[in-house]
Amino acid sequence: MERTLILLKPDAVSGKFCGKVISRFEEAGFTIRGCKMMQLTNAILREHYAHVADKPFYPEIEKFMSSIPVIALVLEGDDIVNVMRDMLGVTDSRKAAPGTLRATFGKDVMINVAHASDSKETAEVEVKRFFKNEELFKY
Repeated sequence: MERTLILLKPDAVSGKFCGKVISRFEEAGFTIRGCKMMQLTNAILREHYAHVADKPFYPEIEKFMSSIPVIALVLEGDDIVNVMRDMLGVTDSRKAAPGTLRATFGKDVMINVAHASDSKETAEVEVKRFFKNEELFKY
């Protein structure tokens, strides 16, 4: 079983469609192992987006992602990283395949419903960044 980190972005929270997105995750057979609402700080965003923190568009990402709280989830399932990427669709919502979450709810490359880990290795790092061990549950 693999785990992945999902951040339901400010557009999902303000658009009031988090429940619909989470329902799709559960319908796909994924198990929620951790869930919390949190206000992202500039420090955690700079760490999380370190790969683009030196890009001219980074301040816009930081402003958007810290504009209102996000919902952080740790989900578990078979091949979840790859399946989740398929469920979400490509990063640019305007180019996402019909039926994907980004095509359904997203607007563009930033306002695109959710962040999802892009590999098993990244997922391990990201889960630890946003969740303490005692915030993850088996049942």
